[in-house]
Amino acid sequence: MLVVALIAGGVGGLVGGMFPAAGGGGGEEQPEQQGPGINEPPPEAPERAPDTVAGVAQRVSPSVVSLRSADPRIGGGGSGFIIEGDYVVTNDHVSAELEDDGIIIEYSDGSSSGAEVVGSDPSSDLAVLELEEPSEVDPLEFGDSDEAIVGDEVIAIGAPLGLTGTVTQGIISALERPVSPDGGDTQFFAIQTDAAINPGNSGGPLVDMRGRVIGVNSMIYSMGGGPFGDQPVGSIGLGFAIPSTEAETVIGRMVDHGEESTAAYADLGINLYDQESTVVGAVIGEGEDAIEAGGAADEAGLRPGDVIVSFDGRRVNSHGELQAMVRDKSPGDEVEVDYERDGERTSVTVTLGPDD
Repeated sequence: MLVVALIAGGVGGLVGGMFPAAGGGGGEEQPEQQGPGINEPPPEAPERAPDTVAGVAQRVSPSVVSLRSADPRIGGGGSGFIIEGDYVVTNDHVSAELEDDGIIIEYSDGSSSGAEVVGSDPSSDLAVLELEEPSEVDPLEFGDSDEAIVGDEVIAIGAPLGLTGTVTQGIISALERPVSPDGGDTQFFAIQTDAAINPGNSGGPLVDMRGRVIGVNSMIYSMGGGPFGDQPVGSIGLGFAIPSTEAETVIGRMVDHGEESTAAYADLGINLYDQESTVVGAVIGEGEDAIEAGGAADEAGLRPGDVIVSFDGRRVNSHGELQAMVRDKSPGDEVEVDYERDGERTSVTVTLGPDD
């Protein structure tokens, strides 16, 4: 049985491009690409080229942290990374499990600091914490995940199963994979990778070969274990990360506005989809509450049972894809929606509302 799992250490749930490297392609000499200014390897460490997996790991790992509860009796935890301003980025599902009892941040050199949650966004599965005692490590920089392509090499760093400083390497396996951090209420497009990600990797960075963060590790698909096949048993090479383009935007709002940052998403005004339907497209569920009265879909004339087959010129294969497409828009955007009703196809312009 294939199950979806969030990857906070010891906590069940759902987890979860490099850019072109210097010297690649066509036999032509490529201009040297400078990576972000991040940590220098310790002087006693064997020297490795900065664009190798070992070289990237040496420079990025000091800025990757692990999170645990201030109460030693509380298990679980996860990973995170330092960004500009002495903030730590992690997953919401990590910080939410630890916040009530206090959060301790542990650096790679063994030192630690308390931290307070500045803002959290469950629908993005992101949280930002402010350090009480910052360490002298360089902040990681975000890359542009929109420039990533399938096959690009990536590196995941974190604390799977509490094993801090673990480095795994793989490729981007797919892009724009719709996943849900909250069991289906919201969907976003994720980066899929075959880099080994396990419980405890949650919130850690997925970086390119220049050490730039192009994703925040969040979820995995896993084979079901246990007597009923309902317990995740570890990585099978299907991990998912929140793209840096979304993460950087959400994190910026949280730093600027804290908890008030969570109400900035577009909404189609559909409360219920028929998840059992085998029809290709997003089938609006039946019932009075399936469509929000006065919402975007209602105003556009959509009704229960309609099958949405295209959104803003893009084919819709499932309600999950549709939710992720809507999430990529902003409140007030006008988009063309194609839907089928009683075998007839109709196009309407929908003005998206805010997600309240």
